[in-house]
Amino acid sequence: MSEHSSEISTLNTLIATTIDSINGYEDSAQNIDNERLREIFRQRANERQEVVENLRAEVRRLGGNPEDDGSFMGKAHQRFEDLKAAVTGRDEKAIINEVERGEDYLKEKFETALKGDELTGDSRSVVERCFQSVLAGHDQMSQLKHGMEASHT
Repeated sequence: MSEHSSEISTLNTLIATTIDSINGYEDSAQNIDNERLREIFRQRANERQEVVENLRAEVRRLGGNPEDDGSFMGKAHQRFEDLKAAVTGRDEKAIINEVERGEDYLKEKFETALKGDELTGDSRSVVERCFQSVLAGHDQMSQLKHGMEASHT
């Protein structure tokens, strides 16, 4: 396993961060009154779950133990988001801003992994495929955020 330890570590970091994303989408779906946005958040959470499963399968293929929990920073961010949602009273714009900020963070984690040299061959291919889903989610949340800003100005 040691020959793949840095690769497994990189994949597990992506798994933990993606789990944070799933939790963020699920919390956001619960805290928003807009049915269309709730459905979008649930779809994204389901897509993120597929990303996690693909990354976990790759960790297992390399002989490692896949991460099954979110990151500590994600948990801290989650508590803040819960508090913010309670305080702002289910404010759609605030929720979209938080989700988009989480998407920026997730996108950055995947970009960092792909720029590094820890990932090789099949692992790099898996991460590149997963990154396409991450990018689609990021772009969709960015469009929602900017669409809301345009309609609130």
